[in-house]
Amino acid sequence: MLKTLLVLYTPLVGWVGFGWLLGHKLPASMPTALGLLLFWIGVPLSTIGFLRHANLAGSIWVAPLAAWIAIFLGAGLAWLWLQQSHLVSSEHKKAPLDSAELTERAEQLELCTEVIVPIPPDRARATQGSFLLAAMVGNTGYLGFPVSLALIGSDYFAWTLFYDILGTALGAYGLGVVLAARFGQGKQTVWDLVQTLLYNPVLWSFGVGLCIRNVPFPALLDQALYAGAWGSVTASLVLLGMRLSQISSGRSIKLAIASLSIKMLIVPLIMGVGISTLGFTGAPRLAMVLQMSMPPAFATLVIGEAYHLDRDLTVTALALGSLAMLATLPLWLILFPL
Repeated sequence: MLKTLLVLYTPLVGWVGFGWLLGHKLPASMPTALGLLLFWIGVPLSTIGFLRHANLAGSIWVAPLAAWIAIFLGAGLAWLWLQQSHLVSSEHKKAPLDSAELTERAEQLELCTEVIVPIPPDRARATQGSFLLAAMVGNTGYLGFPVSLALIGSDYFAWTLFYDILGTALGAYGLGVVLAARFGQGKQTVWDLVQTLLYNPVLWSFGVGLCIRNVPFPALLDQALYAGAWGSVTASLVLLGMRLSQISSGRSIKLAIASLSIKMLIVPLIMGVGISTLGFTGAPRLAMVLQMSMPPAFATLVIGEAYHLDRDLTVTALALGSLAMLATLPLWLILFPL
């Protein structure tokens, strides 16, 4: 196992670290440009390339089903935790104070030498939304792909792909957007949500890849497509490092740890045991558990900013989760071996 982790951590830490350095040296617009390039070209091509070499035999439909169960389980556990926390206490359920009451409170605070100020009601709801998103949706695309490829290989990559596209992607921009609109202040319509899903090139490339995976290509073209797919994985790790370099928030650590404990420990453990009970073992089981254990997706930041959720909590969860993954991966290899 040590050799396996070394094979994974060397490029993972190396390329993410390289991206982190580039993020401090290059213009702030570069991660956005690289992200667009990967979104519209790199990841779709890599999806087609890996699908041509993936093994679609077996009960592969279980992967997206497991993804949705994990999403709802994470959301449910996060909501139960929120019910016991100060974020949904009676103080925060009160209506916002009017201007006269705010003035009176401000005068009272000037007389205090030390005071604990609760989160305002509107921000409490925004924090709840970010907490739920962080516990639900994992980084199964930019980070889950290279982890799965390194630990399991391309033969079972289809399990990861089905989990991400039919599970995480739809969960993030479907249920995730609905929750963000519920707890935030966004103005997007249902049609905006439908467009977000339809305009996702990875979804289209997934369908194209399934249709042409058995079409014979010239050997050179097939090799170039496969090499390009791996190049996109490397670029995704660099992009992850560049985006992490832009995260500077150090607040909301306790809330982030609670959300990450649900997302990266409790849910994968429960689901892993459940999957094993149903008879799934080896590479398919590990492929699903690894995706369940991924840190929060960057989509949570995109959605959170669109709906004015708690950015501090989101970026803190992203940073801590990416670091925590290095410590949790050995656990899943021990509990759910190949």
